[in-house]
Amino acid sequence: MLVTSYDSFIVIVSILVAMLASFTALDMAGRVATSTGKAAIIWLLGGGFSMGIGIWAMHFIGMLSMSMDMVMSYSPTFTAISAAIAVCASIFALWLVCQGELPMQRLIGGALIMGTGVAAMHYTGMAALMFSPGIVWNWGWVAVSIVIALVASGAALWLAFNLREGTSNRVTVLRLGASVVMGFAIAGMHYTGMMAAKFPLHGHPTQEGVNSNWLAILVTVVTIAILGITLLVSMLDARMQARTSILASSLAEANRELAQLALHDNLTRLPNRILLEDRLEQAINKANRERTHFALMFMDLDGFKAVNDAFGHHIGDNLLIGVTERMSQQMEGYYTLARLGGDEFVLLIEINDPNDAAAVADNLVKAVDRPFDISRYELVVSLSIGIAVYPGDGVDERELMFNADAAMYHTKNNGRNGYTFFQPSMNMQAQSQLQLNNDLWHALDNNELRLFYQPKYCAPRGPILGFEALLRWEHPARGLLTPDHFLPMAEKTGMIVSIGNWVINEACRQLRQWHLQGHPHWSVAVNLSSLQFEQSNLVETVTEALAKHEIPPELLTLEVTETTAMRDPDESVRILTELTKLGVKASIDDFGTGYSSLLYLKRLPASELKIDRAFVNELQHHSEDATIVSAIVALAQSLQLKVVAEGVETAEQQAFLTGLGCNTLQGYLLGKPIPPERISELDNFVGTQENELKTELHTVNSSLT
Repeated sequence: MLVTSYDSFIVIVSILVAMLASFTALDMAGRVATSTGKAAIIWLLGGGFSMGIGIWAMHFIGMLSMSMDMVMSYSPTFTAISAAIAVCASIFALWLVCQGELPMQRLIGGALIMGTGVAAMHYTGMAALMFSPGIVWNWGWVAVSIVIALVASGAALWLAFNLREGTSNRVTVLRLGASVVMGFAIAGMHYTGMMAAKFPLHGHPTQEGVNSNWLAILVTVVTIAILGITLLVSMLDARMQARTSILASSLAEANRELAQLALHDNLTRLPNRILLEDRLEQAINKANRERTHFALMFMDLDGFKAVNDAFGHHIGDNLLIGVTERMSQQMEGYYTLARLGGDEFVLLIEINDPNDAAAVADNLVKAVDRPFDISRYELVVSLSIGIAVYPGDGVDERELMFNADAAMYHTKNNGRNGYTFFQPSMNMQAQSQLQLNNDLWHALDNNELRLFYQPKYCAPRGPILGFEALLRWEHPARGLLTPDHFLPMAEKTGMIVSIGNWVINEACRQLRQWHLQGHPHWSVAVNLSSLQFEQSNLVETVTEALAKHEIPPELLTLEVTETTAMRDPDESVRILTELTKLGVKASIDDFGTGYSSLLYLKRLPASELKIDRAFVNELQHHSEDATIVSAIVALAQSLQLKVVAEGVETAEQQAFLTGLGCNTLQGYLLGKPIPPERISELDNFVGTQENELKTELHTVNSSLT
């Protein structure tokens, strides 16, 4: 037999190629397992090809590492067949390990098929040697090599299946370790098979075939290139998939957040109107289908606006969260608790009979009625509930909501802090409110709004210094309406902003008329609502009105309530500073009813304080109100602010306020609010009063002389 030896360098190269092919196999298993559709098929075929070429190249390079006394040649046909067998076996192996499960029976079957394929590849490659008379085989070593192929195939399939998923560093390290083990197993099978081959001493190679002198280098370079490119593409795809996964995760999270924002209230995290309408539609369909009942409760907090105005939005928001938690604690079964906005909540709950709805409503009223401890304050609000039951109180979402709202308003009108079931008679009042709301939208366009003017006198009796503009609505059907009938509605719907801007313009127009009639020193005061005060274009609106009607800025006074000014003190200082820079005067209205900070009060660029009528109405020399008014006047004088007292109705109040040092008085004693065409009557009245006072003074002087 011919003596054979092995080139150590080429042997090492073959083992490294086996390890690289093994790592490629493990990586391709991960690519196929994490891909779907056409991408999975492409990775299966492309990865199987790269794996097969790598495994085949290891065997072929191992054969080329064998050195004999003759130059060997190889049959292209058998060489190609052996490579094809390797590729097919690799594709099968990838397909097998990417299934959902790999039970023992399937693992053994796969190991038999793949091991047989690897052995067939090896011995077909050996058959490619163009040697005559032929190779003599040691069948014992052949059997050992086949056993190694089967065991190595089983181990490779098991490792590939268990390491196919994951992209962490730990998985990569495990794949590297597994590829080393698999590489040595494949090399062991090959060189065991080579030991089984013996070449006769007088054999000789044929002349045809591929020369092996350069074939080892070519196969090595091409194989490493194929495996390297495959791994590089795999790494790029893995990175792209990771980025895509991150983007997809971020997009999914953003979509969840958008859905949360679109369907839930930001403050309380309760469903909003959109989600409530969807749940209500589902409830109606279910009730019709299963002939069941449900209750719709419209709920409104009593006293919330006062808390919000007095303590600010932050405290009000925390109160709403506290109310939500208490109401949620009372709920069980299938229900939807939603917040429509502000202090309005709606509860949709399945019931067996109306008594169930009454029990739930009673629990909610009692739960909310207990005091809330929020930021050092003990706050008290109550709950008014209106209940509509399906199907008796409405046939669709709109009618149910409307009737429940009507029942809630009936609860408010009957003392609040309770619940009321809807009755058909309630629709009259609700429809009346709804009609009034619709009419208010057209009041400006139809020129139905009016300004009445209440005179402001220099204490104690005059002369007239100016007027406070007071809004009225000349309703075509209901007659003259005072603000308490429609302003709350205007504030709730946001119409108060456009109405307030109209008031500023109309007051300036009327003041210009009085100036032209010979009263150039008269001024006018206009009340600003909280919503109007927060508008970004307020300064622009005031500037345009002054310029349009040629009004000196110092003759316009803008009255802001104390609670509005203190809601956001820093912003109030900024807005009032901008207005006073124009020359406009600022007045703090209803002073003494809110929770002012003297620090911010000192910073507010106001020119006067206006004492609320609540203190003036009960004014007596030794009452608590008299003490409060005295303190307010003293505070104003120390801050160099003028004091206006409203609600003066008796001569005693007039004398007491004048004695304290109030600069300006207004009230029914001196003059009621009247339309502008009757102002001349006030002027004549004041003239008559002045003449009478002069006569009395002349009489007193004459008697003294």
